[in-house]
Amino acid sequence: MTEPSDPLSPDRKPSREGIERAAKKISAILPPTPLMPLKHEGMTLWCKAECLQPIGAFKIRGAWHRLSDLSEDERARGVVAFSSGNHAQGVAWAAKRLGIRATIVMPADAPKRKIESTRGYGAEVITYDRRAEDRVAIANRIASETGAVVVPSFDDPWIIEGQGSTGLEALVQIIAQAGINPHRVVSCCGGGGLSAGIALAMPGAKMTIVEPDGWDDMGQSLRKGKIVPVPADAPNTVCDALQTPVVSPLTFEILKERKAEAVSVSDEEVFRAMRHAHERLRLVLEPGGAVALAAVLSGKVEVDDRTLIILSGGNVDPALFSRALAS
Repeated sequence: MTEPSDPLSPDRKPSREGIERAAKKISAILPPTPLMPLKHEGMTLWCKAECLQPIGAFKIRGAWHRLSDLSEDERARGVVAFSSGNHAQGVAWAAKRLGIRATIVMPADAPKRKIESTRGYGAEVITYDRRAEDRVAIANRIASETGAVVVPSFDDPWIIEGQGSTGLEALVQIIAQAGINPHRVVSCCGGGGLSAGIALAMPGAKMTIVEPDGWDDMGQSLRKGKIVPVPADAPNTVCDALQTPVVSPLTFEILKERKAEAVSVSDEEVFRAMRHAHERLRLVLEPGGAVALAAVLSGKVEVDDRTLIILSGGNVDPALFSRALAS
């Protein structure tokens, strides 16, 4: 994919050059998250701890890249975003730092911790019923009424590039620590912003995306060669961060072009990964942030000593985390 000469063009495609620009901007305000070795069946796997970001998830990257590129007029009008929690916190964090008014549309059943944290950064939170209402329509209505700029959670070149900086950062770290280039990257996938960004950032590595059972719309889309939405009767899942009803053409085309592989995991496999990360890495992961590790531990992904695993988030309510540890 190529990028127009104007990096601020809303019609451009995300690119590796854009990811490099995003990474430079992000490194100016945030330290790199740790790259942690994990022993597994005689191999050393490499885990990128994005759960240790200031907001507890990688979403801070795309939000900062997007909001810091807004014009003065756009900043004055404010922003509106829709999210189950991590993008919400990323946008709220970036908006507070930049002095921008933020409104976030969040599902009423989002973890209480995520809703409270988003409000804590100064954003206005509007809740909706994720089973009966359309979050995009709500955000667009707010934007039309207030003039606010809509900041999508994944269907946006800035967001994809910002999330892709995770891959560039990890690439530098794994070369420095182990002197290798990753063969494979295993990443969570909701709307696909993170996995698509990493796919652009690390073209030499095979991408494996991981979704919750029953919410594997990107996997189904990749296998069928066209976008397939999540069915209306999709099962409940503990992975609130990955309940995306339908992926976007932007992320789908990137992953399709890269021939990404896809697997899904159960709640039980996710809980096992959360326990494993806590016991072996001393990390707290939320369910959606643990799916990549869950796929590896359950043997659904072929791995070797050159495998990078993205631990994407750690914003979990205490009661659910206790349930995971006790299960």
